[in-house]
Amino acid sequence: MEGIRGLHHVTAITSSAEKNYEFFTYVLGMRLIKKTVNQDDIQTYHLFFSDDEGNAGTDMTFFDFPGIPKGTHGTNEIARTSFRVPSDEALAYWEKRFDRKDVKHQGIYERFGKKRLPFVDFDEQQYELVSDENNEGVPAGKPWKNGPVPDEYAITGLGPIYVRIDNIDYFKEMMERVLMFEEIGHDGSFHLFEVGEGGNGAQVIVEYNAVLPPARQGFGTVHHSAFRVKDREELEAWIQRMADFRFRTSGYVNRHYFESLYSQVAPQILFEFATDGPGFMGDEPYETLGENLALPPMLEPQREQIEASVRPIDTVRSTKAFEKEYND
Repeated sequence: MEGIRGLHHVTAITSSAEKNYEFFTYVLGMRLIKKTVNQDDIQTYHLFFSDDEGNAGTDMTFFDFPGIPKGTHGTNEIARTSFRVPSDEALAYWEKRFDRKDVKHQGIYERFGKKRLPFVDFDEQQYELVSDENNEGVPAGKPWKNGPVPDEYAITGLGPIYVRIDNIDYFKEMMERVLMFEEIGHDGSFHLFEVGEGGNGAQVIVEYNAVLPPARQGFGTVHHSAFRVKDREELEAWIQRMADFRFRTSGYVNRHYFESLYSQVAPQILFEFATDGPGFMGDEPYETLGENLALPPMLEPQREQIEASVRPIDTVRSTKAFEKEYND
């Protein structure tokens, strides 16, 4: 089997799809590539933000479960999502941009040879920008060419995810023996794992922490993280591999935009394996991606019911002209 190719997407929970759309579009400059619903809970929006074309490895997605309480951060969680930017200079741009737009951040620092800028959104969801300067490995995506952030500073995909865990020995063995990652760095309580071509687009940073209480999922926390596999054949190989290691899984799941397998690999840690295709470009024109409610074929017969149950959100951008926002 070919193995994992890198990060595919991260799915988190938001308190407000409307605020989430505004933050990712106008602050982070990521493109809403698909506005759809949670296929397992059709009253819940599922928003996909990505690079210009919705390439695998660039997606940050959100559920807005009605009435869900705020989550709490702790151990045993996917604690932070990071995004790739082209250079150290881009991080300096973002630090000033965050100051100008009143986004809470912790300033630029360095870990495992890469400069980084941690920040949070209105839900205290944890993020980080990571510089691709001197980075090698999985290629970055493409900047949203019609977005507000200049191309030379724009977010181009997912960087390493952070997992906080209270049993590092088990998690290390699972990452190496089952998922075939390699530990390539160690900095105090932080362990850097890499897979496939490597680089920012194929790394997981695992923090050992047995002091904090267990995290509690809710808005402001990550629901699951997905890793790229090439195609259905590779996915079937992973279905068999996880069974061989006696992991309970979802079995094969068709998400229309990709095909998937889910498995809880540790307490409260849900990983997904997702195919690179078919992708997001097949059911909407490029110019208006994400502007209308898109439904996979199996949900299309329920469109009237679904549209009546989810509140309208105006995500039209094709009629708007964004000026590239440089810092003064």
